[in-house]
Amino acid sequence: MQNPTKGAETAYLAAELRLPTNWLDYTILGIYFVVVLGIGFAARRSVKTSLDFFLSGRSLPAWITGLAFISANLAATEILGMAANSAQYGAYTVHWYWIGAIPAMVFLGLVMMPFYYGSKVRSVPEMLLLRFDKWAHLLSSALFAFAAILIAGVNLYALAIVVEALLGWPQWVAIVVAGAFVLAYITLGGLSSAIYNEVLQFFVILAALIPLVVLGLKKVGGWGGLTDKLTAEHGANFTTAWGGTGIGSANPLGANWLTIVLGLGFVLSFGYWTTNFAEVQRALSAKNLSAAQRTPLIAAYPKVFIVFLVMIPGLVAAALIPGFGTADSGYQYNDAIPYLMEQLLPNGVLGIAVTGLLAAFMAGMAANVSSFNTVFTNDIWGRYVQRGREDAYYVRFGRLITVIGVCASVGTAFLASSFSNIMSYLQTLFSFFNVPMFVVFIIGMFWKRASTKSGFWGLLAGTVAAMVNYFWIYKQGIIDIPTDQGANFVSAIVGFVAGAVVMIAVSLFTAPKPAEELQGLVYGTTSPGMSEPPGVGDDAWYRRPALLGWGAVVLAAACYIPFSF
Repeated sequence: MQNPTKGAETAYLAAELRLPTNWLDYTILGIYFVVVLGIGFAARRSVKTSLDFFLSGRSLPAWITGLAFISANLAATEILGMAANSAQYGAYTVHWYWIGAIPAMVFLGLVMMPFYYGSKVRSVPEMLLLRFDKWAHLLSSALFAFAAILIAGVNLYALAIVVEALLGWPQWVAIVVAGAFVLAYITLGGLSSAIYNEVLQFFVILAALIPLVVLGLKKVGGWGGLTDKLTAEHGANFTTAWGGTGIGSANPLGANWLTIVLGLGFVLSFGYWTTNFAEVQRALSAKNLSAAQRTPLIAAYPKVFIVFLVMIPGLVAAALIPGFGTADSGYQYNDAIPYLMEQLLPNGVLGIAVTGLLAAFMAGMAANVSSFNTVFTNDIWGRYVQRGREDAYYVRFGRLITVIGVCASVGTAFLASSFSNIMSYLQTLFSFFNVPMFVVFIIGMFWKRASTKSGFWGLLAGTVAAMVNYFWIYKQGIIDIPTDQGANFVSAIVGFVAGAVVMIAVSLFTAPKPAEELQGLVYGTTSPGMSEPPGVGDDAWYRRPALLGWGAVVLAAACYIPFSF
């Protein structure tokens, strides 16, 4: 199977994919837009302080933050990206959910949220300021802000693909118009507007994907007909989770079980779900620690099943058109969802599907833009440029930097258009930016000896090592790795190992942080204002049956299902 990005031409939407929309579809879409802007205006009234604008005043119930948590992830990664992934790699896509998400989400809720929420930080990079020093904090803030804009651009580009299919607009027009619309409701209501819209978007997305899955399976003769066609075209491993993943074996994904478990299941997964502020921000907006811990656990339950809604359309597209995604087919992998919409959905249902896709992409872009404005305002501007200003100033600046962030996302959307499979592009970004931050967090949280200087150098070394592996060792053919996704798994492992080794080495030759400054920041320590260390004592997750039950059930499902697939 061809590598989707080596020598790929600029991404396009196949000329045949013009959706046969009518007045009913546009009416449904128009109603949705009105509701979204209405939520933005309503949320504006609740924004009185910077805490309201950036973290919803830490006042939201767990079910709201839980649905927003999963909806923020239901973006280009989930819809176009995972459908493209399935059309290219087959059923191996399940690993991004059951191995590459659920364990990390449970770990975030049970182990890490007490540190995040208990320390009262406003962002993930701020934790590095408390645990290490300003250099680790500044570097992590800059890297996160840069990554957030790149990922927001992916969502904006994916949204533009759908608008192009719907209206026939050129992609650049669709990107600018869509970016302006997202800007409007984030600037109005801050994080509250984004979160409440994400809850609405979650249900709209389900209403869009379920008909596509049902009609797609009917078209190919059910699951049995689908697997028969794919097996004949791509081989038996294409419809299994673990087939051909032995070390040295060939498979469509170009990865073995070791790189899947370590690269995706541990390094990439934990790096994304536990340190990506676009997700953690939703939990930090919860009304108390219990609600914050339950936020990723609530989100994990729909995450177990959503894989079928995004994987099956990609498989159906691959079954209906031989060689789907190759130059000979006339389609790219990113075309899987729009192709099925054009082929299968009647008017009315088509309007719901288009609305659902637009909702998904706006949720993903809003999550990254809202986290970007928080980090840039609080961690960069408010910490190092304009310190000690009145609270209203930071609210105004937050709105200004939101405008700048959206404009920058418009530019990075065109960068995303050069990738045939946007899922590969996203995973590349995660291996560069999330994985090194995770290794710094995990070592700093569990090893008291990790020195003040080790955070900066570990983060820098992990980021550089991951980039060197991808751009030089892989892209220049120093080592033959069959696919981009396989290269991403290896880059993540390299970045993690490099960051860990450098942190340990630097810590052994530099002074550790004084013990009194580590209270409440390292596992097993207590800060002066706390009666118990974070995550231990009577409030510990292992002494709370309800919380433990939430995590145990979803983790058991995530561990069992892949082996039955």
